[in-house]
Amino acid sequence: MEPEDWLLTPAERGNPATLIDARHADGAAWSCGNLVRPLVHGRSYFAELIGAVRRQRRGDLLLFTDWRGDPDEPLEREPGGSVGEVLCAAASRGVVVKGLVWRSHLDRLQFSERENRHLGAEIEEAGGECLLDMRVRPGGSHHQKFVVLRHPGRPELDVAYVGGIDLCHSRHDDDGHAGDPNAQPIAPAYGPRPPWHDLQVAVRGPAVGDVEAVFRERWQDPSPLSRSLPGRARQLIHRQDTVADPLPEQAPDPAPVPDGTHTVQLLRTYPAMRHGYPFAPQGERSIARGYRKALARARSLVYLEDQYLWSAPVVASFAEALAGQPQLRMIAVVPLHPDQDGRVAGPMNLLGRIEALRQLRAAGGERFAVYGVENHAGTPVYVHAKACVIDDVWATVGSDNVNRRSWTHDSELCCAVLDSAADPRAPLDPGGLGDRARVYPRELRLTLSAEHLDLGPAAPDGGGAADALCDPAEAFRAFAESAAALDAWHDAGRTGPRPPGRLRRYRAPVLSRGATLLSTPLQRLIADPDGRPRAMRRADTF
Repeated sequence: MEPEDWLLTPAERGNPATLIDARHADGAAWSCGNLVRPLVHGRSYFAELIGAVRRQRRGDLLLFTDWRGDPDEPLEREPGGSVGEVLCAAASRGVVVKGLVWRSHLDRLQFSERENRHLGAEIEEAGGECLLDMRVRPGGSHHQKFVVLRHPGRPELDVAYVGGIDLCHSRHDDDGHAGDPNAQPIAPAYGPRPPWHDLQVAVRGPAVGDVEAVFRERWQDPSPLSRSLPGRARQLIHRQDTVADPLPEQAPDPAPVPDGTHTVQLLRTYPAMRHGYPFAPQGERSIARGYRKALARARSLVYLEDQYLWSAPVVASFAEALAGQPQLRMIAVVPLHPDQDGRVAGPMNLLGRIEALRQLRAAGGERFAVYGVENHAGTPVYVHAKACVIDDVWATVGSDNVNRRSWTHDSELCCAVLDSAADPRAPLDPGGLGDRARVYPRELRLTLSAEHLDLGPAAPDGGGAADALCDPAEAFRAFAESAAALDAWHDAGRTGPRPPGRLRRYRAPVLSRGATLLSTPLQRLIADPDGRPRAMRRADTF
């Protein structure tokens, strides 16, 4: 297996204006010698993040981006452990703290303008700098969620955290899925403390420099932070910082990690806009291109966890893989209900899912299965994770969802990983192309699967309860049987012992013809807009 079999080359990225690949001395569009560790759920991520930030000292560098930031969200349940307190304490002791948070729409639209403005103001008062960034398409957002910690003179501590977990309410949950006491209200089906399934990765090694470069491209964009007159007026009214101060010169990338076997490629989405980004004047769609290249090589199993799974042009790549490879199976884990269930928002959210499932089932038949998750109390778990594993070879974790918005319209960042370490467990080569199953993607898939099936942790050297799931056919069967047993228990009135597992079969919703007609334009324009250049829209390419 060569990296270019699965990963994009610089030309395939399709964005010659970015420095993300050109910065590599060998000209490769990826870096080697990294160590990537999944952090499943906010509690695991927050515990590691707060420890890493508290180890920083004067002159160290802390860079972060976020979709939403709540300063009162606890990273730990102790005094002084909230997001705002931890970041402000770092700035107060001389850490160079710089943040880019999406400014968001007005609070009356149930977004997070006030919270994001508050976080920015607290950090500025402590001596850091946090800009509220609205350099997006109309109706778009900055959806990247990452943190970079650099340590001049101590590069062995350098780390980047990339994924889907915001520094905000509702994210502090664990595998027990009791929910976060600081809850962000979503659909009533999830209860007053919505259980939350999420994922971040910790990256060490040269790829930390690549994540930092992503931040620097956005920070150094000379464009005004808001493109609208009302936005600029609010900046003046609230006396917001609108000018990015210079960053310290970027340090050399961290050295390869001892025993670091992970090749990392950063994939992004940026939309095409008038007066576009200087680092992506026609936008960038490397997430879409990276998925499409990897899916073309899929032969045995696509395992997907996603918040949305929408949009015919996006799902087409998965459908083509299923239709073209008769042995290929696909498991998708999605929320049982949309996060918004209003008279307008509910049908608008469901329409895209209905179209996607129809297309995937037509292509894969019984080889495609989709599930939701509930906790042991029977409360649905909101699946916010964005992860995909293909043939236990290629794996990605990021901020991007499988929908047109994430693949074309908002800013996104994900971390695609190839592992040079072959996994010793059978089947050794599930895809049959000679690529061999690899430790990192297989462990990621088994870790997520073990939680959903109530199994013990997998073990790379064998012996774990989840090891039988290494076989794609067995994994597909185990998911189906577990969900069927739990569904039957519910259908029987929840009498007798509750079967193990948390999976429920996802039943495709039904919309009336009238609701479909009314929702279609709203879904295309608001819920799942298209940020591609016009020529690409017409050709339906990425």
